[in-house]
Amino acid sequence: MKLNLFAACILVLALAGVASAQSATPSAETGAHCTKAQAKELALNARGPAQYAALASYYGTQKADYLHRAAEEKMEWERRAQNVTSLAAKYPRPVDSARNLYEYYMYKASKAETLQAKFSQLAMPNAPVSAE
Repeated sequence: MKLNLFAACILVLALAGVASAQSATPSAETGAHCTKAQAKELALNARGPAQYAALASYYGTQKADYLHRAAEEKMEWERRAQNVTSLAAKYPRPVDSARNLYEYYMYKASKAETLQAKFSQLAMPNAPVSAE
């Protein structure tokens, strides 16, 4: 009885894993999302306006994601700032961690915005090709 129950649990977990893998496959095939490594490789090997436009789109998505995360951390920072009780609290306090994470996400969003502007400029048909 216990062996059958154990086998059934393993079968259910295996089927759930297969279903999850099959649902993730179509999004990878469309090319709408690329990984950080793929974007880095494309940035090194990009030659045409379509590739530069794809990079600009990728960095635009990254910027939006970082801004969203920063907004969440800003709310968490404000929530934690209300609960600062003692001056003898150990560093880093939770409020400091939230502030640092907010500043990190804003830095990454700024960096992604710079790269998006660079690749948008290069995606223009009459843009000069730079030797960087």
